[in-house]
Amino acid sequence: MKVTRREFLKSSVAGGLSVAISATPFGYTIVNAAEKKPAAGFDPNVWVRITPDDRITITIGNSEMGQGVLTAQSMIIADELEADWKQIRIEQGEARDGFKSPILGGQITVGSGSLRGFYEPLRKAGAATRAMLVKAAADAWNVPEAECRAVLGSVIHAKSRRRFTYGQLATKAAKLPVPQNPVLKQESEFRYIGKPMPRVDVPQKVAGKAVYGLDVDLEDMHYSVLARPPAYGAKPASFDRAAAEQVAGVVKVVPLPMGIAVCARSFEAALKGREALNVSWSKGVVPDMDNAYIEREMLADLDRPGARVQDTGDARKALADASFSVEATYFVPFVAHATMEPMNCTARVTAERCDVWAPVQSQTASLGIASKISGLPADKVAIHTTFLGCGLGRRGKPDFVAEAVMISKAVGKPVKHVWTREEDIKYDSFRSAMSHRIQAGIDAGGQLTAWSHKAASVSILKGVRPEAIKNGVDAYCLWGLWDEPNSPHWNNRIQYEIPNLYIEFKMSDLPMPVAPWRSVQNACNAFAIESFMDELAHAAGKDPLEFRLQSLKNNLRARRVLETVAEKSGWGKPPARGEGRGIAQHACFGSWMAQVVELSVDRASGKIKVHRVVAAVDCGPVVNPGPLSEQVESAIVEALSTALMEEVRFANGGVASANFRDYPIIRMSEVPEIEVYAVKSTERMGGIGELGVPPLAPAVANALFNATGVRVRRIPLTPQRVLEALKKA
Repeated sequence: MKVTRREFLKSSVAGGLSVAISATPFGYTIVNAAEKKPAAGFDPNVWVRITPDDRITITIGNSEMGQGVLTAQSMIIADELEADWKQIRIEQGEARDGFKSPILGGQITVGSGSLRGFYEPLRKAGAATRAMLVKAAADAWNVPEAECRAVLGSVIHAKSRRRFTYGQLATKAAKLPVPQNPVLKQESEFRYIGKPMPRVDVPQKVAGKAVYGLDVDLEDMHYSVLARPPAYGAKPASFDRAAAEQVAGVVKVVPLPMGIAVCARSFEAALKGREALNVSWSKGVVPDMDNAYIEREMLADLDRPGARVQDTGDARKALADASFSVEATYFVPFVAHATMEPMNCTARVTAERCDVWAPVQSQTASLGIASKISGLPADKVAIHTTFLGCGLGRRGKPDFVAEAVMISKAVGKPVKHVWTREEDIKYDSFRSAMSHRIQAGIDAGGQLTAWSHKAASVSILKGVRPEAIKNGVDAYCLWGLWDEPNSPHWNNRIQYEIPNLYIEFKMSDLPMPVAPWRSVQNACNAFAIESFMDELAHAAGKDPLEFRLQSLKNNLRARRVLETVAEKSGWGKPPARGEGRGIAQHACFGSWMAQVVELSVDRASGKIKVHRVVAAVDCGPVVNPGPLSEQVESAIVEALSTALMEEVRFANGGVASANFRDYPIIRMSEVPEIEVYAVKSTERMGGIGELGVPPLAPAVANALFNATGVRVRRIPLTPQRVLEALKKA
């Protein structure tokens, strides 16, 4: 379901009402599409189209990857429009500047930004369209607008009991000026917002009709795979092109900057051709790198000079003056995205046009890279966004798009470029490992007075926007610990009220590529912060909940989720015999969450069994309650997988992990009971897709301590690691 700009303008002229809204960080402009011409630069990012057949079409620019964005954004428009949901048709928009997020600066589905970025402009677009329809009806009846009201896709004149459907009014309404500040509904008037609504993408998926990237099929389509270096920085010393091209079905071998591509008439032939290449590779840039090497280097980074990030008060003096201080070091390893659908892209490059079909999170970046590689202007490039078989931030990096466009251009054929599961793990851009060293001071009254925090991470920005690194500080790596000034991802900071706070950052020199991974580095930073808060509570002789609340006196939203989760989990009651209970809270992307974990430990094997997770969330207004809970549940499951078992294995300067046999992920039998409670809130709307990840791992570690008295400061909490800690206790 796609509509081109030409089709949209054509339908606007042919009849009906088409309203668009141009949203930027500086405000919104609502326009009547029928009055605009392509030459005038019409490029909206919200389209509402009503045609005389009573069909209401909503075009959405964000990517659908199971989070329910097509449904939620359409609910917002439909509610303010006072539309009948049965008349709504939803389309996936193409890549274009007009669909850029007003807070993220690009057409990109990341940072839990789809609703918090578009909530206001979507409401205004719907309300403006409704106002135009009401005025059109009032003019037709020659009655005051105040006597008319919109109800479920019609405008009614109560006194005369006359009624027009939106389709009957659409052509007349299209001739009216667009109100720039339409009256929005009150919460009590909402018909859809805040009410459960089935996701519109689910029926297609259940019926097997949904088209993902791997489902794309074109006439004369070829297939390609890439032979990639086994170690970072390795180059091909030799390869047998002739042998590969002699494999039945192989069309061409294409050397690329990132490896050697084999293009064939079938996927199987491409794989056989790649094997026949028999590539000999040079050594990598760090040939001895393995997990032990990585951990040593990242812990050593904590002793190397770093960049000062924040210096409030005088942490050094406050530490010296404290009644007592606590210090701890934490480590979080590299983890893979391991999306359900491996990376893939289908590209067709001709002399006149470049078409890309792919499950992408960033249409803007994909369009830019496809235009650059194809040599065609952006208006000759089309990005057709399919459904995404999981995103997690990985599909925001368009490297797989670049490869497909390069290969299609080289062979002159439409090419489906596919990464195998092994490639998807071995050549992922991982969530970066992080090391932390924290010192804190407590006064005689048990109050937290000082906090000194040094963190080390591989840079995320270095590979995508190196110019954004300021004075050695990569803000992406510090989300959850420090708020970058003027960041659209507000409130990504340590939540506690600490009068003397010092933060330092060291950028690691390790060679592996890294990228945002669900919650970016919030999860790594939260593990250190919330584990350490538990250590401080224990050292101060206070309950972990009480200790947190006393440092959140003015942070009402953080207090609210902690108090809610404590009540719902029965925090004050002793845990069941042999079990432990842990608590953690975190805020990011404008929302707050607290979680309580209940678990038990098999002391003979060291295996942790998580029985129950209770979560409380404050994300401001809730659009669709069902997907909200689903997003929190899925985040908890994913976070539990990284807390208990996920860790990328490295050897000989490259990645040793290759599939789920050596990169285990959580199974359904290991998923606990999960309860999600949304705190009623009228505060500014925040995001939800990533928020559930950060509090989980520290809550598990804290529950482990509560159950056993053993503190483990490194994840994953594998049976072997837990057993070793128990033996040392």
